[in-house]
Amino acid sequence: MAGDYVLVGGGLQNGLIALALRARQPAARIIMVDRGARPGGNHTWCFHADDVGDDMRGWIDPLVVSRWDGYDVAFPHLRRRLDSPYACVTSERLADEVLRALDVPGSRFLASSTATDVLADRVVVGDVTIHATAVIDARGPEHRAPIACGWQKFLGQELQLAAPHGLARPILMDATLPQTDGFRFMYVLPLADDRLLVEDTYFSDGAYLDAAALRDEIARYVEARGWRIANVEREEAGVLPLPWQWEPTTANAPLVAGYAGGWFHPVTGYSFPIAARLAARIASVPATELFGGALDDLVATQNRQLGFALRLNKMLFHWFPPHQRFNVLERFYRLREAVIRRFYALELTGLDRARILIGRPPRGLSLRATLGLEAR
Repeated sequence: MAGDYVLVGGGLQNGLIALALRARQPAARIIMVDRGARPGGNHTWCFHADDVGDDMRGWIDPLVVSRWDGYDVAFPHLRRRLDSPYACVTSERLADEVLRALDVPGSRFLASSTATDVLADRVVVGDVTIHATAVIDARGPEHRAPIACGWQKFLGQELQLAAPHGLARPILMDATLPQTDGFRFMYVLPLADDRLLVEDTYFSDGAYLDAAALRDEIARYVEARGWRIANVEREEAGVLPLPWQWEPTTANAPLVAGYAGGWFHPVTGYSFPIAARLAARIASVPATELFGGALDDLVATQNRQLGFALRLNKMLFHWFPPHQRFNVLERFYRLREAVIRRFYALELTGLDRARILIGRPPRGLSLRATLGLEAR
């Protein structure tokens, strides 16, 4: 078996790569290997609509299931409406589009398959060897443990309500809740007049997730908002390392992409625009010309952005007690909206970095921790 590209892993990163390749290299032979029955898994991804350039919209727009003209945030001492357009992609839509892109002669999706060897020019799946001009390995966080990290953990439920909820825009962060187990907030997406995705999210020192407790928290939050649940349609959960130490991203063969390759946002967990930029770069040249040139430039840019984001994580998790971390985000959301958008896209300028760091520090800062006097 042979292809121009073998994509190991069927998550967001390789899904976007497959779509970009089909759009820009229609004749490319693409083989995707995934341990799941369908690509995409069970996820919801969102991004600021301006994070996606016009050159990407042709293959990204079909993925979008919901769009809003802005969003809200709420903290104990700040409530703000932001007007950056926001978009939502579901794993179900991603799977449909990826399978359609692979349903052409010479391409295929190998479902329920595990790669045992991933090399620069071939991938071994059981007793089958798949030869390729370019191999891209995006199997996820479990294939690269961080050196030191905190954790983003969440449980989300897609809820059918008994009556309309009345929300016109998402609530990206409702941190007016008790700050237990680190920085905590509810994330609410209005998917239809009577349908919501509600996620209870934590930036925590530990990886343990008590799913039953978070289900109860969501039920209490929904009830407090005056909504009544008719049915829980779907549930998703995740525990993602948020590192403050990380080896630099590289561009070697096989190309390691997605989280394991460093193509993610270490502070927020938002990775859609970063994954999209890498996908667009990979698809912009033939497989024989993948390495060097513009890819090296993109790697260097990502490493510069990662370096700053890792320092922010270390400050967040080291300098503030868990119940005071919300103050960091509350201060951040007082910045100019353009800075906030570039932060989520991991496209910060030098001036943006200065604006984030300079000024009165957030409440709750531990002076002993900043001076390195507290053991972690």
